[in-house]
Amino acid sequence: MERKDNLFMLLSQDGPFTIGDAPLGGPIFSPLTRSWLRSFDNGSVRTKFRTIRNHIFEILDVSSFAEIRGLLHDRERRQAVDRRAYRLLGNMFGIEGTEREIIATVKSYSRTADAVIRYLKGKVLANYASYIEMTNEIDAASSPVELLLILFDDRYHKKARFEAKRKLILMQLAGSIDQRERETENELKFGRFLEFLNDFVWSRQFRIGELEIVGLLSEHDPGSFRCRRVRTVGIDRIDSLVPKPGEKLTLIKRRRFHAGDREIPIYVSIRKKPPEAKVLKLLRKGEENPAVAVDDELGLMGVVESLAEVKLFQRHLTECAIRAGSFMTLEDISDTLAGGRHRGTNVGSSASTPMLKFFARMGGMRVEFIVHTHKSYLDYIYQREVSHDEYEVKRLFDSGVAELLFPHEIYRLNLQKIRDDLLRWFRARIEEYA
Repeated sequence: MERKDNLFMLLSQDGPFTIGDAPLGGPIFSPLTRSWLRSFDNGSVRTKFRTIRNHIFEILDVSSFAEIRGLLHDRERRQAVDRRAYRLLGNMFGIEGTEREIIATVKSYSRTADAVIRYLKGKVLANYASYIEMTNEIDAASSPVELLLILFDDRYHKKARFEAKRKLILMQLAGSIDQRERETENELKFGRFLEFLNDFVWSRQFRIGELEIVGLLSEHDPGSFRCRRVRTVGIDRIDSLVPKPGEKLTLIKRRRFHAGDREIPIYVSIRKKPPEAKVLKLLRKGEENPAVAVDDELGLMGVVESLAEVKLFQRHLTECAIRAGSFMTLEDISDTLAGGRHRGTNVGSSASTPMLKFFARMGGMRVEFIVHTHKSYLDYIYQREVSHDEYEVKRLFDSGVAELLFPHEIYRLNLQKIRDDLLRWFRARIEEYA
């Protein structure tokens, strides 16, 4: 995937910011390297190189690389530089509060950066967790100054220095996301969205959080594993059911909404991306600005039985918005439940994924809704080339994010082989287990 000359260029091991066998400040900033940089036709690369060099000097409060080496051995000065950096970073990200509160917030960006790697290690790349585990010293470090100085310290191995650089970049993305959320009051909007659902959308016959547990017993095509038939079974029968080969038993927990004189059951998953998921989305999009790349901060996925009930739920939403005192306009509507192909642009997604997807603008919020029938939902999680597990693998590898975060030169992983092996593994897990 082609990427802009932005922050993500710093992660690449194929450019001027490569982590080499020697620490920064050595060969990479030598006259020979500067001559090499001047040979680039792309002037923005040279500009980015100078900008990053100056930014390093500003953070460490030095004017040359020689001063950085001195800083490595001066604990008292490092502490002063550390406190200064926290204060300036707090101002840059618009963090208000005491010195302690600012430091705590910046350190939370470190936890988000670590959570990105842990999320991949515990989910998509769980089979390769030992290969991508962080160096202990980098995992423990949370100070931007400490991480930056590691890049110049020849006591640290190449892998550790790369992970320090990676952590700094992920921390900057986490800071941008946090700033965006504070500016847009995203937490407040999410609370208002939940209140809207509980006050106007869901049936008042049930208490908040009261759910009906049922199973979807589905039969799947042996060639594509597409859902051919599905029926609902009550909780009293679930334990006694033994799915046959080609069948799946899927547990869902349903709420209800009123449509005229009907009470319709609906499985609902509220979608609120955690910070690490937003960082990964920025990486996949190759975009530093969360306002541009993350447009689905608030969302809901609903699953009803039939296409007719999908339409009833869509109409129910607009009527509920009126009762709540707001018009609701539907934007970017994509409906492939009755046929056709999804026009999604996300790397790794399947154009044949059936769903109704739209953004609803109401009450000062823009909320993403994805609505499925029972059959389309089961295709979404089980069908070959469509299932969400396969999508997660494809978008990580096909977007180039896996190579950025775990470059072959550092981790010695055959990413193409791993991609294919993971797709086979997820497919086997779906089809061979009920």
